[in-house]
Amino acid sequence: MPKAVLEGLKNYPLQISVISAMLDSGGSAGRERDYFKTKVSFGDFRRAALALSGAPPEKKEILASRLKDGPLENHVLANLYCSSFVTAANNFEQSMEELEEEIKEDLEILPRHELLPATLDDATLCVELDNGQIIKGEGNIDVPKHDGKVGIKRIFLEPEAKAYPKALAEIKKADLIVIGPGDLFSSLIQILLVRGIPEAIKKSKATKVYICNLMTKNGETNNFSVLNFAGEIEKLLADRLDFVIYNNSFPRKEIIEKYKKDHPQFLEPVPFDQASLPSNFIGLDLLRPGLLEHDPQKISDILISII
Repeated sequence: MPKAVLEGLKNYPLQISVISAMLDSGGSAGRERDYFKTKVSFGDFRRAALALSGAPPEKKEILASRLKDGPLENHVLANLYCSSFVTAANNFEQSMEELEEEIKEDLEILPRHELLPATLDDATLCVELDNGQIIKGEGNIDVPKHDGKVGIKRIFLEPEAKAYPKALAEIKKADLIVIGPGDLFSSLIQILLVRGIPEAIKKSKATKVYICNLMTKNGETNNFSVLNFAGEIEKLLADRLDFVIYNNSFPRKEIIEKYKKDHPQFLEPVPFDQASLPSNFIGLDLLRPGLLEHDPQKISDILISII
């Protein structure tokens, strides 16, 4: 969830490098991936770009809006913008670095920040369920058509994808690596499945922080606790996280019920047992007042204190 981390951090004198998941295959993002032959999709990349953007709110609102009619109905304008840029770049042998600079200039993102894909390879996110069923495609994992109560046994990319070289370089020189919050399997872990990325994070001398989700999600994290979320990340990294930040304050029941009604894929607030959590797990009030969402300023204050 780029907004939760980036909207606050961008106001500090830091160099931020965002590494985005690129293998969305559902809905309009998947259709754009097929239509423009980009191999990858730009939903997470677009969300990060808009979160880092210093453009006027009305400009960002337009870019984040969906078209209402015509052959491109329901497509996000910024996704189309990125996809068409990549198509043009391919036709004119333009590099991803040049594309990144043009997007940063158009969206008024400070030059010191980086927007990087985890990979540019064409791959499909797949999971094997506890019952042996194989589910292919990020869209089918994100919004399950199968029984969402069946747990995920393993997750993999088909075929393997290699990391974007500049993303590895940024990981190597980082002082702080922040993972999350975001959909555990369909967003965060797909980045950690890209060849080279988990190895680079493990080798990095940076402080490694995971920010846990607020809610469990049907088909991905049913009945997960804070310990379960962090355990999946550590399993992919083959390393221990330095800090796990989780929310220990819940809003009123009516706010939770309204959120679940508006977002039916989310189930319950993530449970925690402070007595059984390791000392590197830090529970704090991370919520916006009166809402069930992360407060970017609270998140950035915590991360700045860790740096």
